[in-house]
Formats: sequence, structure tokens, C-alpha cells
Amino acid sequence: MSEQPVLSVRDLEVEFDTFGGKVRAVRGVSYDVHAGETLAVVGESGCGKSVTVQALMGLIPTPPGRIVGGSARLMGRELIGLNQAQLNDVRGADMGMIFQDPMTSLNPTMRVGDQIAETLVVHRDISRDAALAEAVRLLERTRIPEAAQRARQYPFEFSGGMLQRVMISMSLACTPKLLIADEPTTALDVTIQDQVLELMQEIQREDHMAIVLITHDLGVVARMADRVAVMYAGEVVEYGSVDDIFYRSAHPYTEGLKEAMPDMHQHGKDRLEAIPGSPPDLFSPPPGCAYHPRCPHAMRICNRIGPSEYPVGDAHHASCWRLHEDAPTTASEDGHAG
Repeated sequence: MSEQPVLSVRDLEVEFDTFGGKVRAVRGVSYDVHAGETLAVVGESGCGKSVTVQALMGLIPTPPGRIVGGSARLMGRELIGLNQAQLNDVRGADMGMIFQDPMTSLNPTMRVGDQIAETLVVHRDISRDAALAEAVRLLERTRIPEAAQRARQYPFEFSGGMLQRVMISMSLACTPKLLIADEPTTALDVTIQDQVLELMQEIQREDHMAIVLITHDLGVVARMADRVAVMYAGEVVEYGSVDDIFYRSAHPYTEGLKEAMPDMHQHGKDRLEAIPGSPPDLFSPPPGCAYHPRCPHAMRICNRIGPSEYPVGDAHHASCWRLHEDAPTTASEDGHAG
């Protein structure tokens, strides 16, 4: 692992102005991802996973959105504060992104080969003919059969799995140092999902690329990730290796996510254990720990003061008052069970 991370995010804060008030969508997010490493960012819908990466790529609409604090460095270069022209030089060349829905991410009026070639013409300054030839090679690399013929077709002529391969081809056109994959297997059946994930792993091994994988699927996390950032209510509440998160999890929210995951090997488990309640309203986040209204281990301090980040192990930390050296061993010792 290199000393300098490919991507380093520190204390990122993002807000949105709405008719209902100010939404604090991202509240002090920090994480790193190194070359050849996959960082999975997990959590319920609306926790800020996608907004975080969209902010550092300059893709949030401004207004109503705005970055109000923090830093995001790509290979040491600060991304926050770059103008659109500067961001256009970075996007596609140094970092690529696979979006959730390829059908709405591709231009329906352009052939897929032309869309891939456009990235090459802009960032590599090569001729259109050379770019089209490279587009065909990229489609072949992602195992699209009859790539030369398919490059002349439009997005509506492709299946969902094939469209996702087109998106991967486009995002890898300029061999970026960082690939952001935002729910890349959404709406794909399990067979196609497996093929797409295998393809991403193969390309990562070949190019030694860093990947930020946005997902809510812990099965995908277990297969793909080296490190995991667990997000809740716009914050990273636990961060560690994939083994830390699955076998040594320290935050009640992480434990709740695991309990809600189907396990074919766990005999006698008749039903999934849902996390009670709903995520908090980010118009007005609750005082203290944002998870305390849903937490079975909540103590009196949890609804008053937000917890610090406590080390759990080597490069493994979590934000929970249970990890404080003076924390009681049970909620009943604290005199408050919720």
C-alpha cells in the first residue's frame, strides 16, 4: 500500500437549501483509499453515500447544494474549490464514475462507441478514428461480444448488464487512478451482477486502480472490499477492514445492518432482525449521537453529546460512547436503556 492515498477525504460537509429548510446531507465525512484497494461505503438510503462522492466530483447542483467545509485530495491535488473547467480536466482522465442507472447516464441519441470515443478525444487529444478504434478495444476488454458491431448501436439496443459494461468501458477509457462505482449492480440479476463484479476486480488487478464502491449490499461488500466506511445520517460511524466490520464490528448500527442480512448458514434464524425506527430527519439532526433513538444500547449521554471517534484496533475506529473507557458495561448500569 502506497504512503499517499489516491483519494483522501477529510471533514467533508455538504448542505442543501430546500423549501423546508437546510438539509445537512454530509456531516464531517473522512476516509482514504489507496492504489489497488477497494473502499466500500455502506449504509441505508439517504445516509449521504452518493452525495459525498458527487460533491468531490463537482456533480451536486449548486444551488441548492453547496460544500460548506472539508477537503478532498486526489493524488495530493485539492478538488474542493476547482472550477468546472478544472474539474472537467480531472473527471474522466484521473477519476471515472459508474452511475447507478446506465440507461439514464448514457446519451440515448448517440452510438455507444461515439460516447466512449468522446472521452478519449477530449482527454487524450487523439483523432476520432483512433478514438473509435480504442472504444472497440475497451468494449472487447469488458467482454462485450461483437464489439465493433455493438459500438455502432444505441443504448436502447443493449440489456442492463451490457449497458453497465459500456459504462465501465467509458469510465476506464483514460485509465483513471480512481474509479467510483455508485451501486453498479442495482437492478441486475445475480448472474449478471457476479459477472460485473468479477470484471471490476479483474480490471483493478491489471491497472492497480483504487475503487470507491457505494452500496447497501453487504454481500457485495464481503466480496469486493478491502476496507469499509459505514455511514449513518451523513456521518462515518465506523471504519475498518472488511474483517473488522464483519467479525469485530463495534458500532450498534453496523451490528444492526449485519442482523438484517440473510444468512443461509445460520440455522434456526426464522426471521430477519430489522433495525427499529427510521433514519433521522437531516433538516434537524438529533442532538448527541444520531443513532441513539434506534439504538438498543443507548445511554443517557447518547442523546446529549455526540461521541468522539474511538480506536478499536489497527486502522479500525468507531464513534460510539460504549467504547469510552468509563462506559458502563450495560445500559442498565447507566440507568437508561434507550
